[in-house]
Amino acid sequence: MSSVALWWIRRDLRLTDNAALAAALRHAHQIIPVFILDPIAHHGHSVSQRRLAFLYEALRSLDSALRKRGSRLVVRYGKPDDLIPALVRESGATAVFAEEDYSPYARQRDARVAKHVPLHLTPGVVIHPPETVRTADDKPYTVFTPFARAWRALPSPSRSALLPPPTHLPPVPDEITGDPIPTIAGFDWSHFPPSEQAAQERLEHFCHGDEAPIFRYHHERNWLDGRGSSRLSPYFRFGLLSARSAFVTAMEARAKAKTEEAKRGVDAWINELIWREFYVNILAHFPHVVKQNFRQVYNNFPWENDSTLFAAWREGMTGYPVVDAAMRQLREEGWISNRARMIVASFLVKDLLVHWRWGERWFWEQLIDGDPAANNGGWQWTAGTGTDAAPFFRIFHPVKQGEQFDPDGRYVRRWVPALAHVPDHFIHHPWDMPADLQRKTGCRIGDTYPAPLVDHEQARQRALRLLQQLHRDKQKRAKER
Repeated sequence: MSSVALWWIRRDLRLTDNAALAAALRHAHQIIPVFILDPIAHHGHSVSQRRLAFLYEALRSLDSALRKRGSRLVVRYGKPDDLIPALVRESGATAVFAEEDYSPYARQRDARVAKHVPLHLTPGVVIHPPETVRTADDKPYTVFTPFARAWRALPSPSRSALLPPPTHLPPVPDEITGDPIPTIAGFDWSHFPPSEQAAQERLEHFCHGDEAPIFRYHHERNWLDGRGSSRLSPYFRFGLLSARSAFVTAMEARAKAKTEEAKRGVDAWINELIWREFYVNILAHFPHVVKQNFRQVYNNFPWENDSTLFAAWREGMTGYPVVDAAMRQLREEGWISNRARMIVASFLVKDLLVHWRWGERWFWEQLIDGDPAANNGGWQWTAGTGTDAAPFFRIFHPVKQGEQFDPDGRYVRRWVPALAHVPDHFIHHPWDMPADLQRKTGCRIGDTYPAPLVDHEQARQRALRLLQQLHRDKQKRAKER
């Protein structure tokens, strides 16, 4: 056992089930926990101030947990390529341990750092790393269903495999100094308390007991108000909760389920964990998706990219209540349900013909749980440019989606006050209200609430015509070759 090792924390702000921390403790007597405030991530293009604020509070929480165990967090601001080697020299560390990440930037960063220090990467972002989920001919999966089948066939973690948090850690020498953790004021964390303890409590609430919400997940997951969601995505994003812990806890709930229906709820939630891992798999093996379509045929799609329409979508002023409610919640809370994400993405891409990258960037700027793999994967799935076989025909009807997943209009009324007194019958298509009812309810279309930006059915037909023309052009080019 060596004397000193760095535990380089990135997306694993936790002490429980942390493979990088455990590896560092096996290697050395002295562990120095370090977090680098990388200027690229903290002051780069399209940085979310809300997500940074969440991160900073989570770092303070982690520092507090470390201090209770005799250690502390060393935070430094600057380029990891410079600071990690400098810390190795200062501390005399013989190794650096970190949890492997799979975004193109993370891989490039780690390759640069590894040229100067002995960097050891451990699993942890996902349950089954991308290199372990392969086809029979050793290729990465590009379709979800066979990926999920192969994923489930791999050995599953059990409770005994989870790594307990250390009860004590050696103190960090006083001469190893750090920078203060920044503060960004003005955010309410009542919906998402930024701590490992909060993550564990939320998981426990979601999975524990005979009436655990996870047992109803397959029925309630699509409610637009998010009542059926576990709301764990920000905690996965920053590693305040490990995917293994979540999977094990869910499977323990499944073993206690009293009905097949309850088991289906658990299975539906675990399927979402697999979707998360699938998108990590795609990003790891096909890094070009960060800037390009996964399916190259869509490179020639004639996006209109009307900045005025995009601004109306962004501000929640499209005239479609369910879209506007979701976009306003996104701005206010930095989170919306998965169903809401699909609806607003479909509207932007299919109804307004704005490139999915515009929407992806806006989500990145707003979401607490903004994750490179999931954000990109979700937008490309909805746009039809991703891994789906024939998905462009999937166009969400904003009125029908509202009627199905917010039937009494509570969600819409919560976020669009102009619709507060609109009767249920008109709540998702208020433009159909007679003029006298508009005056009575205070919802005057074109005045207190905007008229629809587009006619959905006409916009749908336009998108389908453009798609058909795109494929005709592709076939024509193929014949000409």
